[in-house]
Amino acid sequence: MPSLTADSAHAEAVRAELQSVLQSQAFTRSPGLSHLLSYLCERVLNGESSQIKEYSIALDVFGRQESFDQDSDSIVRVQANRLRKRLAEFYASEGRSHRIHISIPVGQYVAVFEEHEPPPSETPSDPAPVHSFLPHLKMWIAIAVSVLGMAAVFSVVMFWRHGTGSRTTQTAATSAESATPMVGLPVGDEIRILAGATHSYVDRAGKLWSPDANFAGGTVVRSTVQHIWRTQDPAVYRSSRQGDFQYDIPLKPGVYELRLHFAETYYGPEDIGGGGEGSRVMNIAANGKPLINNLDVLTDASGGRTADVKVFTDISPANDGILHLSFVSVNGRSMVSAIEVVPGYRARMRPVRIVARDVPYYSNDSQWWSSDVYFKGGQLAGSEEPASGTDDPELYETERWGHFSYAIPVPPGEYKLALHFIERGVQHTNQLSAPSGEGVHERVFDVFCNGKLVVHSLNLKKEAGENRPVVRKFSGLQPNAQGKLLVEFVPSSQYATVSAIEVTPE
Repeated sequence: MPSLTADSAHAEAVRAELQSVLQSQAFTRSPGLSHLLSYLCERVLNGESSQIKEYSIALDVFGRQESFDQDSDSIVRVQANRLRKRLAEFYASEGRSHRIHISIPVGQYVAVFEEHEPPPSETPSDPAPVHSFLPHLKMWIAIAVSVLGMAAVFSVVMFWRHGTGSRTTQTAATSAESATPMVGLPVGDEIRILAGATHSYVDRAGKLWSPDANFAGGTVVRSTVQHIWRTQDPAVYRSSRQGDFQYDIPLKPGVYELRLHFAETYYGPEDIGGGGEGSRVMNIAANGKPLINNLDVLTDASGGRTADVKVFTDISPANDGILHLSFVSVNGRSMVSAIEVVPGYRARMRPVRIVARDVPYYSNDSQWWSSDVYFKGGQLAGSEEPASGTDDPELYETERWGHFSYAIPVPPGEYKLALHFIERGVQHTNQLSAPSGEGVHERVFDVFCNGKLVVHSLNLKKEAGENRPVVRKFSGLQPNAQGKLLVEFVPSSQYATVSAIEVTPE
């Protein structure tokens, strides 16, 4: 699907497509989204792509003042996310046969125009296999009638009915578990609550967090701490509900995954509360059943001012249709910064996919990759050199490099880990010293998982050459005592690097 640009003599066709989109039912009832789409498209068609920034959109489209702060006002991200979904819906239905498709890729605001082949005209397809089987079924029934008599036919039919019926029942009962592909994510309502917050927030991954709701008891505590380790969204952790309190969250019947977010910003040697481990200990239960006892966030996160996420599977509402979460103080005051309840799988965690960049990414196989999260140390970098030998070169456009780690939260179980690397050539300044001799300028590093060496002296250039991906996979990994897969990248010569990380339950 070649991309069209403003100087490719297709501007007239693109503008015609834009008008077609704006006049569709999906957009005539959404003047705000229509205005945003028109603005983004016209900027590209006028050769002004470099001027399309979140700040300029806020001022030009949404009438914000020059004092606009994108960290506290997420209007652009919220509306852009809505626009992406509305365009996807349009081209999946009403605009399916259009030659030109307009999209706004995740993580950017520059409109993209792509040529699409019109779908082939629908022709009558062959009957489904079950239909072709029916004449044979009737023939065998006739033979059974003539040879075995009606009693035998009755037995055959009853056996067939009960057999298929039991198989159908079994399939329906297990479809959510065995038939659900591990590569996807379950679909349904997602609930995200910022404890103690009075305003909504859209994070780097484009997820909407709602103000505090459905609580009883406790008090609101807000922190002025600016930096929080292992997250690109410190705003999620700057407020909390503390004390003895409960959340009663209405849920539709089903299986959910619960994630509780914490960050200790009060206790610790550098914080106003002083003290350290043991200063805040709590018990947490769901619908009266313990989720975790004696949780000490400072210990669990291996330090203060650090995002700590606990993941729980097989969460369901109580008989009253409510998820009851209770937080009880053991020492100090219990607390929580944020609560996530998302559709889940039975007895296993949703896959975790992380790409080392500021924004999320949809890969060529339609998988959603989160923007960089759970990291500590290192820096982000990108390259315009396309990766070769892969169907998805965009996945390898960015990297986290340096001496760094990822603390990926997982519930008890066994997991598969896939690490995606690429050697772009060591271009970073202030490079680490290395022993003299052969390979002094080459990148060599180790990877540990929960303290165990899993990759030794990896030299991407020797293994695959430059601009060619390398994927290392591991299985049978279990979380540490803090419920994490702690993946550490330790340089030997120059700097360690990684482009993307996948964690899936076995």
